Amino acid sequence: MRKIAYDCDVLVIGGGIVGLSTAYAITRAAPGTRVTVLEKEPGPARHQTGRNSGVIHSGIYYRPGSLKARFAVRGAAELVKFCAEYDIAHAVTGKLIVATEREELPRLHSLVQRGRENGIPVRELVTAQIAEYEPEVRGLAAIHVGTTGICDFVGVARRLAEASGAEIRYGARVLRIDRRASLGVAALTADGSVVRGRVLVNCAGLYCDEVARMTGDDPEMRIIPFRGEYYELARPELVRGLVYPVPDPAFPFLGVHLTRGIDGGVHVGPNAVPALAREGYAWGVVRPGETRLALTWPGSWRMARRHWRYGGGEVRRSLSRKAFTRAVRGLLPAVTENDLVPAASGVRAQAVLRDGTLVDDFLIREGDRAVHVLNAPSPAATASLPIGREVARRALTVLSGVPDRGGDAAGRPRRRNP
Repeated sequence: MRKIAYDCDVLVIGGGIVGLSTAYAITRAAPGTRVTVLEKEPGPARHQTGRNSGVIHSGIYYRPGSLKARFAVRGAAELVKFCAEYDIAHAVTGKLIVATEREELPRLHSLVQRGRENGIPVRELVTAQIAEYEPEVRGLAAIHVGTTGICDFVGVARRLAEASGAEIRYGARVLRIDRRASLGVAALTADGSVVRGRVLVNCAGLYCDEVARMTGDDPEMRIIPFRGEYYELARPELVRGLVYPVPDPAFPFLGVHLTRGIDGGVHVGPNAVPALAREGYAWGVVRPGETRLALTWPGSWRMARRHWRYGGGEVRRSLSRKAFTRAVRGLLPAVTENDLVPAASGVRAQAVLRDGTLVDDFLIREGDRAVHVLNAPSPAATASLPIGREVARRALTVLSGVPDRGGDAAGRPRRRNP
């Protein structure tokens, strides 16, 4: 039986916060395990991780018992400690969730109940009490969630990369994967390099379904990209902290909100419009092949038929600053069109099933010698440390069950930890 010259034990594809947290968790759970991370960009956290609102979510929105609920609540507390330990910019600010219409009041009350089920301290506010937190915000009622915060997620990702001890290869776009159950995995990168590992972990975010198919696994979903467009508030003094609307429980999106970031500026947004490319950060960014993949997925059309009215409103606010301003004024009446300065957009990697269902929880699946993270949008950055441990646990379980036919990169037998 021939020896294989493995470059690593675990090969992670994707250098966002989830992939780097997974590498970090593996090397802590099993010291001596060799991990290589392949990231196509020249640095970490260039997409979902580095293009979100920077919020440490409390976990109040998510179904009790779900991975999102458990990992967000746990992850928020751990992330604050991590930032404090490594001197990464952060703050626990709390936030308001505000009902501006009577029909939102039952949903607001449901959030109070859900927060308590998830173990999150929540304070209910009547109209007059809202001004204690946000003098310029108007609403019929609100809840204050004290455990919400903000942080520098790019800084967190960089620190995870440094502390993991993994080999991080930037500019390493994966073109092909050869996976053989009896041998392992080999990834061909754009520069012609081949990286061999015993187990593969797919944390490719916007491209996770494509990477799964490269390995020969059917992910039974497709990533449909939704662009989130942001504005910067020209008068940041109008907002003290974080202000959210009451979300529609039929959608995994939280609605246009106001977020004072760690730099002191206030972001307004995002909305959620279908993007014409997986990295479609503007309407002018179109990749026909990626658009075709989205349009030929049956779930895309079923989702569109089911949610066309909601989607139409999002597109209208994308194309019209006046419409976007009207949405914001529901929370912040003093805002004007001139107060909204265009800012960088993000793209959410949303998994959609064949029947048109938008996957509303984190989705992690396993194949031969592989673990695939197939749905990890917000609040994945908040939950990144627990997600990383869960993916690491699964990867190490897979690793422990595969035959050791190889050695180190030179073909020498690998030393096992006692």
